[in-house]
Amino acid sequence: MNQKKVLEPPLTLEFQFKTEMNEKIKILYVDDEEPNLYLFKYNFSKYFEVFTANRGSEALEVLNEQHDIKVVISDMKMPLMSGIEFIKKAQETYSSTKYFLLTGFDINEEIKDALNKQLILKCFKKPFNKVEIQTTIQSAVVNN
Repeated sequence: MNQKKVLEPPLTLEFQFKTEMNEKIKILYVDDEEPNLYLFKYNFSKYFEVFTANRGSEALEVLNEQHDIKVVISDMKMPLMSGIEFIKKAQETYSSTKYFLLTGFDINEEIKDALNKQLILKCFKKPFNKVEIQTTIQSAVVNN
């Protein structure tokens, strides 16, 4: 007799994404397209405290105001300052923050170089995989 294997739902991630003081991990998402900012915040604000900025200079201001942001995810292609240019500037002051890219384009030599130099820990692809981003952030923060 064949029995169907019952798959248990994955554990809720809600409790996994908190700091030692039981606060949500603060993350910053940078993208020049407003719909992307909205979608990111909508998908991740249940698990993280999400800040957004629509350009690199605004993101630097957010980092200056919110010193305890643990993770930054930036779009690669933005006007005035690319994601990598922004991350290089941010790392000058916030070197312990974990940085990632999120792009709808292929991984080019500039992104490969940033990965090899550990300027960024990973490059996510658009459309993004919610679980991949959640678990990657958790792993980066926990493994400090």
